[in-house]
Amino acid sequence: METPRIEIDLGKISYNANKLKGLYGSRGISIMGVTKVVCGDPKVAETLVRSGLNILADSRLSNIKRMQDAGIRARFVLLRSPALSQVESVVKHVDISLNSELVVIEELSKYALQNNIRHKIILMVELGDLREGIIPEVLLDTVKKVKKMKGIVIAGIGTNLTCYGGVAPDSEKMRTLSALARDIEDIFNLELEFISGGNSANYLWFVSSENLERINNLRIGESIFLGCETVEGKPIPLLFTDAFILVAEVIEVKDKPLKSYGTINQDAFGNTPEFADTKTMRRAILNIGLQDVILSDLKPSINIGALGGSSDHMIVEDFDQVLKVGDEVMFTLNYEALLRVMTSSSVIKNYNQVKEKQYIQSFYH
Repeated sequence: METPRIEIDLGKISYNANKLKGLYGSRGISIMGVTKVVCGDPKVAETLVRSGLNILADSRLSNIKRMQDAGIRARFVLLRSPALSQVESVVKHVDISLNSELVVIEELSKYALQNNIRHKIILMVELGDLREGIIPEVLLDTVKKVKKMKGIVIAGIGTNLTCYGGVAPDSEKMRTLSALARDIEDIFNLELEFISGGNSANYLWFVSSENLERINNLRIGESIFLGCETVEGKPIPLLFTDAFILVAEVIEVKDKPLKSYGTINQDAFGNTPEFADTKTMRRAILNIGLQDVILSDLKPSINIGALGGSSDHMIVEDFDQVLKVGDEVMFTLNYEALLRVMTSSSVIKNYNQVKEKQYIQSFYH
């Protein structure tokens, strides 16, 4: 099979999605399946829907359209605040959008009326991570103004944590969001469908908290696809961490010195390389590069060490001196690496259709 490629195990994704849906659902929290790291891949999206996740969320409108064009039937949520230039398309293609700017919501209202649509929004609240969000002190005034906009339905409030400032979700943050939700419902006689407390980073808060307050929704991607929580980066018990495997091929193996020789200038990316050692080593070149993935984000399945690379080459040290031209080398990936690989058109996507029940047996027998 051709390389480089990413092996996508749909059975393991389905297993993880079902486990997390059951885990969070046991305490009244629904989850939106976040598809942005897989670029709205239709086969992955269909797997999530078949696993019971009937709300899919993505930060790119193009990814949502891709899933819709493939016939995926779900409620679609735009995770990123709509750009003014895309507002009309958002109203036509998205069921719910996350918002923090009144001028954008006003435009959503205009196009919703033109298209005879009631567009739902989740108002995002700033709780310290300093990405998107309305300052809590002005949230009630914002709700008051939005309520007057025709064609707009306030479906809920939410917050985003860990993505920019690294601020972890904790009981205090969730109490604050819950209190704001209560105030909105009481003052404006609203019933909020979503009180969305965050993302895959909320796992540690969830398992350590006796009282989940009013939080009834999370937006989950990384935990489904990589089987981990994102505060400490640790695996979640009984989830697969290898649903995605990157495969690259050896295209050269030679004994070469570690240190370049000749006049040293800038490399292909404008950096000036520095080499401290002149020893000779067994070096292999793999057919993947910085155009496809950040090489340091890959974890190899064999005993090799990454020396560096260029746009289309990864250079490694073959410690055990076992590699030969044509060999395949497998890597597990972190979130950033998976995002890059799924975005790259040069990496072939190959899908494993093994049924989820076989993975359940592998855990318990």
